[in-house]
Amino acid sequence: MATRGKKMVERVKDLMDKPTLIRNIGICAHIDHGKTTLSDNLLAGSGMISMDLAGKQLFMDFDEEEQARGITINAANVSMVHEVAGQEYLINLIDTPGHVDFGGDVTRAMRAVDGAVVVVDAVEGTMPQTETVLRQALRENVKPILFINKVDRLINELKIEKKDMPIRLGKVIDHVNKLVKNMSPEHYEKDNWKLDAAKGTVCFGSALYKWAVSIPSMKNTGIGFNEVYDYCKAGNMKELSQKSPLHAVLLDSVVHHLPDPLEAQKRRIPVIWRGDKESKVGKDLMTANPNEEVVFMVTKILTDPHAGEVAVGRLFAGTLERGQELYISGTAVTNRVQSVAISMGADRVEVEKIPAGNIAAVTGLRDAIVGSTGSTVRDMTPFEAIKHVSEPVMTVAVEAKNMKDLPKLVEALRQVAKEDPTVKVEINEETGEHLISGMGELHLEIVTKSRITRDRGIEVITSEPIVVYRETVTGTAGPVEGKSPNKHNRFYVYIEPLEQPIFDAIKNGDFSMNMMELERRKLLESLGMEKEQAKGVTHVYGTNMLIDQTKGIQYLKETMELIIEGMEEALKNGPLAREPAQGIKIRLVDVKLHEDAVHRGPAQVIPAVRSAIQGGVLMANSTLLEPVQKVFISVPQAQMGAAVREIQGRRGVINDIQSEGDMSIIEGQAPVAELFGFASDIRGATEGRALWNTEFLGFFPVPASMQNEIVINIRKRKGLKAEIPRPSDFLE
Repeated sequence: MATRGKKMVERVKDLMDKPTLIRNIGICAHIDHGKTTLSDNLLAGSGMISMDLAGKQLFMDFDEEEQARGITINAANVSMVHEVAGQEYLINLIDTPGHVDFGGDVTRAMRAVDGAVVVVDAVEGTMPQTETVLRQALRENVKPILFINKVDRLINELKIEKKDMPIRLGKVIDHVNKLVKNMSPEHYEKDNWKLDAAKGTVCFGSALYKWAVSIPSMKNTGIGFNEVYDYCKAGNMKELSQKSPLHAVLLDSVVHHLPDPLEAQKRRIPVIWRGDKESKVGKDLMTANPNEEVVFMVTKILTDPHAGEVAVGRLFAGTLERGQELYISGTAVTNRVQSVAISMGADRVEVEKIPAGNIAAVTGLRDAIVGSTGSTVRDMTPFEAIKHVSEPVMTVAVEAKNMKDLPKLVEALRQVAKEDPTVKVEINEETGEHLISGMGELHLEIVTKSRITRDRGIEVITSEPIVVYRETVTGTAGPVEGKSPNKHNRFYVYIEPLEQPIFDAIKNGDFSMNMMELERRKLLESLGMEKEQAKGVTHVYGTNMLIDQTKGIQYLKETMELIIEGMEEALKNGPLAREPAQGIKIRLVDVKLHEDAVHRGPAQVIPAVRSAIQGGVLMANSTLLEPVQKVFISVPQAQMGAAVREIQGRRGVINDIQSEGDMSIIEGQAPVAELFGFASDIRGATEGRALWNTEFLGFFPVPASMQNEIVINIRKRKGLKAEIPRPSDFLE
């Protein structure tokens, strides 16, 4: 690391224990709106990389796969120092990906930061991914400020008049404000998070040419929109960037308008931690107390060839030092901290200790996974699970090319699942295949090619991608009787669809079984569940709910665990096509148990419950759901017809068409199953002039006319009987 970097480390260390001088920020935006180029500028401004290289070096995209594709795949972090009015501030920055397939990284980064710089392209305006990242920030109580990038293109490419420029930029600000207001009215009105150029929470500029202006900066430098317009027209951006440099303008805005850890944790802890706020730990968390117990949340795991696993995350309380023993949530053992470091892009710099309010990189936490809470308190209430906006929609099967690589492949898959929770890895014992599910074609390609083949040298054969389906019910059935194999135990259940508001609450993380019982009951009743049912909620598996409505049955308490296991087995692989089930409400209404414990063991209870639920689901009008994506296409008007036909030919629906200048913006939706190979087809249809992207919308029922055919195809692929299952296959 050059001397330039070394000096920086010394300054960072001096500021680490002064929380009022720290800002933890994330930079997020739609793909190709210029986040990484912007991060380069900020680093160059603080003297970490040379000014001439900024924007070309892409310091944060240090993975060779990222450089080859020119996109950011991993959320990279770096610590730097910025001076405002003679006072130094420590800024911990995370650059996040914009491509929809890597949205999981953005969600996890939002947990570690307190403020976000949302970057929007002045020409394209707000795009679907801008909306997604804003929603993630607001859900985590992270305050946004806005940077409108590529303003030079408005002037030089779109040749906008001087007087129209503020109007055009005003439109972008209004649009972002509308999004914030719709997503979170209370932040907008009560906390005054409205983005306002006059206050300085909006900056305008060009990351590539390294200049920016904001209304407060105009007063200091005397460079306003008129001057910007003249400089851009004259093509003299270098002088502009010297007079009103981007890093100074934007980081001033960060320091003035985004909260420090002390202020932010007061607001964020109630949202992300469900423990008792009045307890000692609760108070330490709210005040980011560095002198008490350690509470650390892991938001990312990296694999370093020399140091093994590195857990990066946010330290909310206490001080991390080498040699501490931390309890990891969900495991009974402690892990020993081997080293503590701060991140500088690809390098880590070890330090003696890191106090609360910082973002730290720790080695030695072997049992941690992304989302774990590490603490010196034994029975620490863990942080809320990190909620991902979209779910895995595609699966590929992977086999090792050479049999001798098999143990290495299993180890690699375990590691991948640990590093990226949006990847689901499953080993199918019957067929011996390893299935990897992810967000989309690009996501799976990165996982298999770079994470497995490139980093670990394992040659693999991958199948064509397959779509992930879900099963649910649209009718009701019951009471369905499940008998145990020895006929001494009987279970009676009703199967019905879970109400939509409750389904949404589970999915958004507003409802979980970790809540206090009273709080949980109130929430369910407010969402429209009857009091009796709300009282009996026993277990939630995915988005399925088990409700115990039995009265006074002997031995039920000790059998409940087995009943839950039976429910999970039935719903993990639904009866229709062995796909996961969602949105099913199971009411247990009566149970007859044998009085002798030997005759009501696991081998009796689990199959009985499983067959009752599977048979019941088939009787309650079982339906197959398929993942659907929103599709956005912007295309010249001459090619609009061709683009619309492309979507409609794939069982798609057009929701909206808007025209802006000579471009048409088409919004539609189409099933993922039909979108394979869409990229090359749309290029062919529109002579390569269409820009398009997709976003996960949700699971929707398959057309009734196609359901049986799809079910039979899935069953054939999985080696099951190639016929539609009947309730009698499961019930006696």
